Amino acid sequence: MADDLGRRATRHAVVIGGSLAGLLAARVLAEHAEKVTVVERDRLPEGPDARPGVPQGRHLHVLIAGGQQAFDELLPGFMAELKELGAPRVGAPEDMVQWQNGQWFRRTAATTHYSTGPRPQLEWLVRQRVLADPRIELIEGHETVGLTGDSSRVRGVRLRERGAGAEKETRVLEADLVVDASGRSTKAADWLAAIGAEAPHEETLDTGLAYGTRVYRSPATDADTDALGYYIVPNPSQVYGGVILPLGDGHHLVTLSGLRGDEPPTEEGAFEEYAKRLPHPVVSEWLAQAEPVSPVYGFRKTANIRRRYDRPGRRPAGFLATGDALCTFNPIYGQGMAVAALSAVALRRALADPKRTATTRQVQRALLDASRQAWDISAGADKKMPGATGDAARPAPMDKVLGWYLRRVQERAAGDPGVGAPFRAALTLASPLTALFAPAVAKAVLFGPVPETPAAPPLRRDA
Repeated sequence: MADDLGRRATRHAVVIGGSLAGLLAARVLAEHAEKVTVVERDRLPEGPDARPGVPQGRHLHVLIAGGQQAFDELLPGFMAELKELGAPRVGAPEDMVQWQNGQWFRRTAATTHYSTGPRPQLEWLVRQRVLADPRIELIEGHETVGLTGDSSRVRGVRLRERGAGAEKETRVLEADLVVDASGRSTKAADWLAAIGAEAPHEETLDTGLAYGTRVYRSPATDADTDALGYYIVPNPSQVYGGVILPLGDGHHLVTLSGLRGDEPPTEEGAFEEYAKRLPHPVVSEWLAQAEPVSPVYGFRKTANIRRRYDRPGRRPAGFLATGDALCTFNPIYGQGMAVAALSAVALRRALADPKRTATTRQVQRALLDASRQAWDISAGADKKMPGATGDAARPAPMDKVLGWYLRRVQERAAGDPGVGAPFRAALTLASPLTALFAPAVAKAVLFGPVPETPAAPPLRRDA
């Protein structure tokens, strides 16, 4: 079979991982293949419950604007269904008390909205929608232990029932296309080496950021504010972060973050005490009024990792990587779910492009491009943090000039709605980063004064 993913019939595609990235990729592949099989390690819950294969599932998950658009493109009406399930919609900057770089943001009219419901709820809705397609089959409780084929072409996967032990025989699932959506802990490098192919180079950037999360029942009454959430953004000179966002049903998720050696504790009383390290007591004061209803869950694996399948190497046709198996970000930026959906949109467009043959390499490049802006934002911010390590932490030639301009953007975004709107659109992947260089924005950034911002936490929306 030629290396042609778009114009030649694909009888069977296998997706490794029932993650959001895997399910959305399966949704797209079902438009081209006779059959799509999703292989998942976990036994999936019947309802909107957490599962072990999503280690961040109990932590803060925000679906940003670019992701919302992509979900609706892939699964029409998805965001309306999510809202019907009770997922809150939080407008920025209107509904948020936000501190960044020593400034409080004015709470002017919202120019973007976040969907802040629990991750298991969103994932359950995606499963319901995707697995309703009769062309898509799910194999649960099985792990992928290798690929079949050789360095020129992948022809399937080797599976083993999970928990059966190494002595259990594997079975082969033949496929014309295999997509790795197994997440940040992917074993693709070992799988490729076993068939004589080369693993991709991994770019890494690790700040050592760690965070802890706890669910609280919101204060019964808080007449002093109309805010729905709070966000203290860390930076190189102030490394502690705090986020409070609604889950629905009167509950909020609270996440506190710090760097290696000074991680948020998971002991109950110590977690609230850690919040006092933030540059303002607004989060600590909120916690003092709220009722904790869950343990504190910690998370430490927050390195940015990008696997460069787009670079030359001895790699087989018929094998693609997507989602966190391709590019994973520091989760504190809230980009992962959005990039999973944007990658599936990129996959759809690459496979359907009438002007270009959809080869493995060409489609893989399209998938990497779909994650590029999120990488530039996450890695760009993280490389400035103290103690950042990894080959991607090295400054690039344009970093100094670009950093100077972006600092001026951030100084003005807090108080100037004309700069704040494109700033948020770029951060939420709804607009390209070039929107920050549009003539009106550049004029305000280069020649305009730094606008006045609130002197204290703005507990009320701008009049």
